[in-house]
Amino acid sequence: MSNVSDRRLEVDRVSKRYGDTVALDGMAFDVRAGEIFGFVGSNGAGKTTTMRIILGVLAADSGEVRWDGAPVTLETRSRIGYMPEERGLYPRMKVGEQLEYLARLHGLTRADAVSAARTWSERLGVEARFGDEVQKLSLGNQQRVQLAAALVHHPEILVLDEPFSGLDPVAVDVMSEVLREKVAEGIPVIFSSHQLDLVERLCDRVGIVRAGTMVACDTVEALRASGGEELLVHAPEAPNGWADGLPGVSVRGHDAGRTVLALADGADDQAVLAAALATGPVREFARRRSTLTELFRHVVSTDNTAAGTAVGTTGERVQ
Repeated sequence: MSNVSDRRLEVDRVSKRYGDTVALDGMAFDVRAGEIFGFVGSNGAGKTTTMRIILGVLAADSGEVRWDGAPVTLETRSRIGYMPEERGLYPRMKVGEQLEYLARLHGLTRADAVSAARTWSERLGVEARFGDEVQKLSLGNQQRVQLAAALVHHPEILVLDEPFSGLDPVAVDVMSEVLREKVAEGIPVIFSSHQLDLVERLCDRVGIVRAGTMVACDTVEALRASGGEELLVHAPEAPNGWADGLPGVSVRGHDAGRTVLALADGADDQAVLAAALATGPVREFARRRSTLTELFRHVVSTDNTAAGTAVGTTGERVQ
């Protein structure tokens, strides 16, 4: 058996089809102990299908899911905390009764279940609704209870599908803090989200999924670096097309006087500045890396045959 720090959840070349529809095509990645892994992709890319296979809700056609080097079993899955994107709570059951019930299902004694239910309802700010039916809670508070349900049995792994959906900024901060605490305990956390600013802020590594395949997987910094360096020019009076024709320069975006440019090796940024100044004042002129949101848009919109390579789990380029 490996050390706690070496433990990892591995999704190894998992494929899944529904008739002629390919949901997953050789999906492969791992989530390491004490790591938050962001799992991102467009709607229908295969994120939820992957999570359901990890949980055993769906069976893979091929491939394997492993925890700590061994295939995931029913007993292993009982130690996973899962938060589905759709509400998975009993709407007419009271919050406290529901959390206690779920904890008991995972093997806790009655006393431990009651204690855990109280602890997590307080930690997540829904202790005042402990005796209320779930259906009477706001969507944000239902989301908090859903996370409590994933944590109440002291899981070894957390798998969270869109955990920040519908939360206000205060609740986002609370949930983020909880995830960091779990990671500090050595728990691997995987979560999917369309809120890429949160993914960029929270995650140690990020995997980008397209058409059921992992097409980019690395640290946020490595992924951003893979997009190359850009030049941001804010010239409020510059018309569209002002940078067209500049040697070694291609326009990646233009909006409200702000133009994002990609520079080829050897391109002269001073020539770009001179061209911008010729249109009027320049308020900002700076080199920068692509944001995760910009990189995501580029990766998921790239045709499979044109994509060529993806960033591997250690930063290397892989076919």
